[in-house]
Amino acid sequence: MKILVAGGAGFIGSCCTEYLLDHGHEVVVLDALIKGHRDAVDPRAAFVQAHLEDANAIAAALAAHRPEGIIHFAAFIEVGESMVDPGKYFRNNVSCGLNLLEAAVRCQVRKIVFSSTAAVYGMPQTVPIPEGEPTRPVSVYGESKLMFERILGWYREVHGLPSVALRYFNAAGATARYGEDHDPESHLIPIVMEVAEGRRPQVKIFGTDYPTPDGTCIRDYVHVLDLAQAHLQALTSDAVGSFNLGSGTGHSVRAVIDAVRTVTGKPIAVVEAERRPGDPPRLISDSGAARRVLGWKPAYDDLHRLVESAWAWRLKHPGGYAR
Repeated sequence: MKILVAGGAGFIGSCCTEYLLDHGHEVVVLDALIKGHRDAVDPRAAFVQAHLEDANAIAAALAAHRPEGIIHFAAFIEVGESMVDPGKYFRNNVSCGLNLLEAAVRCQVRKIVFSSTAAVYGMPQTVPIPEGEPTRPVSVYGESKLMFERILGWYREVHGLPSVALRYFNAAGATARYGEDHDPESHLIPIVMEVAEGRRPQVKIFGTDYPTPDGTCIRDYVHVLDLAQAHLQALTSDAVGSFNLGSGTGHSVRAVIDAVRTVTGKPIAVVEAERRPGDPPRLISDSGAARRVLGWKPAYDDLHRLVESAWAWRLKHPGGYAR
């Protein structure tokens, strides 16, 4: 297939682009390079620098390249920032995404796969979390993703544009060529690795009194290559709707820090801090539907293998991508 990857210069988008190319597909990366990196775009892919807010540029890109499928990663992802500047998130994650959808309809794109999030569930009552869990976001970020999922449903109904929304849990890991480089960094594993590299003095543990075995929050980590596999399967299957993507196994903050210590052989200084508002004690995915319907078979369920891949990439790219 010819596939347009919106946000293909970001962490998950770059790894997914590489995966698609390795599996024989033709890829066009569309990215504004606001948060993404030009060096993260696989040289085998065509590249279009454009922002989704520019409806004319998006329409022109799709008309020129005529993709059969679209994978949509382009979004702002900082939960804390979304609670300070909600307009920024609703404009970018919802309104700008509509420009992509409108162009997709005009160009008769066969299918769109949307990068969603477990944040649509808010504070879940059922863990592991199934897709039938009520969606009650507790952040603007989560709400913006859920709004776009609902819009996709209406575009299926009105325009006949098939779509799948993939609700990630905690994406992590790296390929040999592409990895995680955010500025500022807000994800736990790369933050702990920055301590191992000497770029941070310590890592903060926010809350040590949760009702979990070691008192710290438990999260579900899923390797970026497993996410890439799911995107391709979603794009090439007849499935529509929303699917969870996670390993189904939870790891505490302390367990993640210990895994990074083991893999890197470096000391990791820790400071305990107060809980952050809105942090659920446990977020673990029930990804049975993705396994049954999409045929998804994660290959990197082991936390240490995931950490090893991320650390190997960082050793090759000290300081991240060239800036």
